[in-house]
Amino acid sequence: MLDDRKIDVLRAIVEDFVATNEPVGSKALVERHGLGVSPATVRNDMAALEEEGYIAQPHTSAGRIPTEKGYRLFVDRLSGVKPLTAAERRAIKRFLDGAVDLDDVVRRTVRLLAQVTRQVAVVQYPTLSRATVRHVELVPLTATRLMLVAITDSGRVEQRVVELPMSAAVDAVADLRARLNAKIDGKRLIDVPDLVSSLPDEVSADARPLATAVVTVVLETLVEQPEERIVLGGTANLTRATSDFPLTLRPVLEALEEQMVLLKLFGETADPSGLTVRIGPENPVEELRTTSVVTTSYGESLGSLGVVGPIRMDYPGTMAAVRAVARYVGEILGT
Repeated sequence: MLDDRKIDVLRAIVEDFVATNEPVGSKALVERHGLGVSPATVRNDMAALEEEGYIAQPHTSAGRIPTEKGYRLFVDRLSGVKPLTAAERRAIKRFLDGAVDLDDVVRRTVRLLAQVTRQVAVVQYPTLSRATVRHVELVPLTATRLMLVAITDSGRVEQRVVELPMSAAVDAVADLRARLNAKIDGKRLIDVPDLVSSLPDEVSADARPLATAVVTVVLETLVEQPEERIVLGGTANLTRATSDFPLTLRPVLEALEEQMVLLKLFGETADPSGLTVRIGPENPVEELRTTSVVTTSYGESLGSLGVVGPIRMDYPGTMAAVRAVARYVGEILGT
């Protein structure tokens, strides 16, 4: 176990290296961080940290840089996620409050996260298996055509045209709308098929073709569509950190293009109530083991969001931004 002074030395090394991308020496640490000990003492602490694998010397006569193990300890020993300023919180809220629908929320969230963290932002659309139906509306367009509007608690709004095999009376459409909402309003999407399957048998024979056509479109709209989607932005931010990828950025960029890779990575957010930080080799995706990934869930575990960036990352600032944005997104989609 490392004593508090060595932890302070490691913290100072991480902060300086993240800020400068230059190996850190003992004299600079004493001058910049007020450690209260001599450079000789700091050198001894650095030697102990190096022996334990928390820092490394990139070449002879150079200062020290953190290792993945050192970053891990630094993150684990954070006394708390650095809070955003009131101005930063207001800016985030104001930016996201302007969204007009779910797609706009996601687009704004990706853009905001990429700008605030200067990393690659990734946002998972709300997972539909956890969503519930808020309301279904049937709007007559013509005698043989309806507009079905379905709204979920995650903010998703779907509109589909229902082509009817015969003319439908306004009263029959109103009755079917009421029956449909009585069955599925407030129910989970994954339960919808069982709840509506008997609906055509519960109406009069004259209304059965109408009910069958509507139920078919409801299932196609709410259940049968692919439910998992990932949106990312700020990929160009990786080019600002090319020195952190000494070989090539190509594997990272290729991994970011794979929706299933990102869905698996972001779908495995370990702690729904907090943040998950995977550093370098901790990432299950081999192509992303030169990166760090910070993720969290939003809403009532509706989905996940976060960032992908170099291991030399401002962890306190990034973690604060990810947590704050997730909180506001959860509030917006929960209303």
